[in-house]
Amino acid sequence: MPLFSHAFQYLKTSEPPLGLSMLCLFIILSSLLIAVSFCSPLTGKRMVDNTKSRKLKTDNLLRVDDHDFTMRPAFAGPAVPVGVDVQVESLDSISEVDMDFTMTLYLRHYWKDERLSFPSTTNKSMTFDGRLVKKIWVPDVFFVHSKRSFIHDTTTENIMLRVFPDGHVLYSLRVTVTAACNMDFSRFPLDSQTCTLELESYAYTDEDLMLYWKSGDESLSTDDRISLSQFLIQKFHTTSRLAFYSSTGWYNRLYINFTLRRHIFFFLLQTYFPATLMVMLSWVSFWIDRRAVPARVSLGITTVLTMSTIITGVNASMPRVSYIKAVDIYLWVSFVFVFLSVLEYAAVNYLTTLRDGKDRKLKEKAREQSLPCTCGMSHTGTMMADGTYSESDTNSLAGYTRAPAPEDPPEKQERIVVHISLDNESAAATKKKTGFRSFSFMQNTHAIDTYSRMIFPGSYIIFNLIYWSVYC
Repeated sequence: MPLFSHAFQYLKTSEPPLGLSMLCLFIILSSLLIAVSFCSPLTGKRMVDNTKSRKLKTDNLLRVDDHDFTMRPAFAGPAVPVGVDVQVESLDSISEVDMDFTMTLYLRHYWKDERLSFPSTTNKSMTFDGRLVKKIWVPDVFFVHSKRSFIHDTTTENIMLRVFPDGHVLYSLRVTVTAACNMDFSRFPLDSQTCTLELESYAYTDEDLMLYWKSGDESLSTDDRISLSQFLIQKFHTTSRLAFYSSTGWYNRLYINFTLRRHIFFFLLQTYFPATLMVMLSWVSFWIDRRAVPARVSLGITTVLTMSTIITGVNASMPRVSYIKAVDIYLWVSFVFVFLSVLEYAAVNYLTTLRDGKDRKLKEKAREQSLPCTCGMSHTGTMMADGTYSESDTNSLAGYTRAPAPEDPPEKQERIVVHISLDNESAAATKKKTGFRSFSFMQNTHAIDTYSRMIFPGSYIIFNLIYWSVYC
């Protein structure tokens, strides 16, 4: 501005011919400055704000007020085709207890509504947020078997509406949905689960609205970074079919199917290895002396209680299903092995007690039978312990001649103790001996521990081979 004022003062004081030429020069310079100021990259290109024009207002351009958008496009005509595609952003959680899954996804709809067509020389689309969605018709798609769902609203509602000049519409929203998933735990934790997210129109039957996957299997895209702690995502795929309701009719239903395979390593560390170690620990009692009662009893009770804790912990994180799971088979068979090891010692201890009692009775009986005594004979006569008959026996032998017996020297005339067993006592002893012969193995408690050292580990190894070959 000081430059322009000095130039103007100079033109006023100068002579007319020179002033005229300077005035022309001033006009030229001013025009150049104005042109440079509008075209300079520092100031940017001046744009015309079309929103200030009343005729370009959105409601007027799309003629929102000129149509009844409570009705679908082409009302009373053929069904409106609505294409759908989904981009899975994250698979948040899988709950075995509640039998559901949580997924965050971008849900997009494509359809044509000629009521929203507008004139355009550039053939460019217009993009709007969720405020215009409340004024026009949009498909009423909902999630079948959904427990909870919501549209994200940070910092504003995550809704986008894009309208093309020919009336084609793209409607996109970001949703988190928790839906039910019927899981089969008969092979848990060596199982695979297939869950499904189902989309369907709530009000419009297949005669009014036709839902379809816009690009087939390519309509479903996933983020490569999606991962779960317990599952490996094997595949995502799409399907579609008609669903029938007896009171309303047939509806198009779209399915998002995904298959998950459970990671087994976590359960190997937390369940299978501890259970196996407890079973192996119970076998230690077979190498402990059977007379060490506190050691073997304490070891057996400890392993039984530990197995009970493992079983309780596994079932606490699982739903109460009415069928047997694979992990239940392994844990309960392991529990039976531990329990049998306790019963094995109980049997050994009981048989040892019986054998000690019988040995004690036999010793007492042998001690009683080893005392000097006269033993009954088949006849009424008795013979003295020194080999002579009594006086009554002598009288009964009257009339019989007896050869003179040579007299023993004095040093041999000692009393001879005679042990004569009765016939009935010897028969009873023989019968008892043959009766217990069949239980000789059970009476040998040392042999029970010896055979248990081989039978228990061998049986458990065979069980593991069968189990892992069936479920793996």
